[in-house]
Amino acid sequence: MEPGICYIKPEYLLAEANGAHNWEVNASTDGETNKRKHLDNEETTNEPQSKRGSGKKERKRGQNKNRPVFKDERYSHLCHSLIDGAGGEPCTVPNCRYVHDLDAFIAAKGEDLGEQCYVYDTKGYCARGITCRFAKAHTDENGRNMKRPNYDEKAAQTTYNGINSELQVRLRKHDYDFSRSKELIKKAEKRRDERKKDQQQQEEEVQDKDKEEQKSGKECQQQDAAPIENEESTENQSLANKPIGSAIDETTHGRDAQRKPVIDFREKLLLSPLTTVGNLPFRRICKEFGADITCGEMACAVPLLKGLGQEWALTKRHESENVFGVQLCGNNPNVISQAAQVLHETSRVDFIDLNIGCPIDLIYQQGGGSALMRRTNILELTVRSCSALSDRLPFTVKMRTGVYADKSVAHELLPLVEEWGASAVTLHGRSREQRYTRQANWTYIEECAKQAKHIPVIGNGDILSYEDYVERRALAPHVSSVMIGRGALIKPWIFQEIKEQKACSPSSTQRFEMMRRYCNYGLEHWGSDTKGVESTRRFLLEWQSFLYRYIPEELQLSPPQKINARPQKYRGRDEMETLMSSGNASDWVRLSEMLLGPVPHGFSFVPKHKANAF
Repeated sequence: MEPGICYIKPEYLLAEANGAHNWEVNASTDGETNKRKHLDNEETTNEPQSKRGSGKKERKRGQNKNRPVFKDERYSHLCHSLIDGAGGEPCTVPNCRYVHDLDAFIAAKGEDLGEQCYVYDTKGYCARGITCRFAKAHTDENGRNMKRPNYDEKAAQTTYNGINSELQVRLRKHDYDFSRSKELIKKAEKRRDERKKDQQQQEEEVQDKDKEEQKSGKECQQQDAAPIENEESTENQSLANKPIGSAIDETTHGRDAQRKPVIDFREKLLLSPLTTVGNLPFRRICKEFGADITCGEMACAVPLLKGLGQEWALTKRHESENVFGVQLCGNNPNVISQAAQVLHETSRVDFIDLNIGCPIDLIYQQGGGSALMRRTNILELTVRSCSALSDRLPFTVKMRTGVYADKSVAHELLPLVEEWGASAVTLHGRSREQRYTRQANWTYIEECAKQAKHIPVIGNGDILSYEDYVERRALAPHVSSVMIGRGALIKPWIFQEIKEQKACSPSSTQRFEMMRRYCNYGLEHWGSDTKGVESTRRFLLEWQSFLYRYIPEELQLSPPQKINARPQKYRGRDEMETLMSSGNASDWVRLSEMLLGPVPHGFSFVPKHKANAF
């Protein structure tokens, strides 16, 4: 069997799959270009380039930029004075640009997408009112939006964080008091300078000692041969016993340390912060399947300090997320510490995480993400200042093995980060250069975990099944917990598998109901009007670019499935399972239409990632 291929049982193989193991994922939903394109056998073989000819297959990587985006024009919005229907307070805004013709708006809105509104059924009131795409479920005979008598506005609030208008104005007018973070930065600079001074003194002492040893060595040469041999053997023995470089303490640390932190990160299953797809509705799904700790999508510090609502939306938290963190990204310690301060003082967060592993070119070129692994002076100031913000707010760091595949630096950086005050470190077992190719190096993760004296080290990479979890924990016994990213996108029930210690194999019906729950959570989060429906559809389609990779165990020749293995072309046990396994973007759109109604005229979808993150 060839590596990198998930073999399917013969009875489920398609006839054209003979000899063709992989296929490209089509990024468009237009006409004939929607068909799957098999890779040529010449391009998938392991033969050298000289034997394959001069044609070299272009590697798909990075993001699809300039993707089509659903545009919701402002002039198509209904004025807020008419949200609950006619007969309310008239609009008092001069030159209001929103729609005031209620009948025309309802006619242009189109037919309702269903007879029941999930938001109204759950909360007792739908704030989208007449604009809701399920408005008939909560409007009376006069066309007025209804509210149940037992509606409790406070109880209906299940989402926290974000930004209010008062905080937004203060940030935009630079009226927020950041004296606390500025003071911490000064203290961090002082401690860094003292550390550098001590380090320089130690280096000078070592140099002086080397000079003395060289001088004494010359004097020893004048003595007899026998004493020389004895002295050299004694000196060599002392040098052999002298620790050189980073010393590894062989005693048990990490998972079994006695320190009791504010948040216990030990023996937990963490959901990785995932850009775009790690949104609030998806995290709710993962919580239902047993994720212990969740973290929001990566938020950039500069837009947060500018008060941009779109960036602050990434900090939102659902009430089901009992342990929730926000991940920050930036290239300036002052900016990052100020963002951490405002989050600590205005939001409900249990911990703040610093991303120093992001491989995205734009972030890296600006000195953020994985570039911080090379900018240790900046990193020291950031970790020292942010970790000192509060004793009740843990500050964690997520890193990769290094920038380059052949030069790992995490084993040197991790003890420093602990010394600077980090409460936990997550290590993804790949370098920036590798991104998501190759296998995560759990042997190296274990080597780094041994370096930790007290803080927990969380391992990350390539876990898609309970068997993968057991294997990785055996390779890295000093790792305290495990973080799961792509594995959770492909099969969110991975958390349930690990906790129940057995494989789960949901049917296509159960998986479809999971997608329905996601859509309901999306309508609750993004709104049930046209804009909210299309936002939910877009994020559902992005998630489906991962979901379709799941292969039921009953169809596999040698389960469990490996995360980077591509399957032979196969059919499912029923029509829905076959549709869910399709790598064709138009089939994903078809699934979305079963849940969210027909797509708008001229709609097209292109996945965010060119390589689809295989």
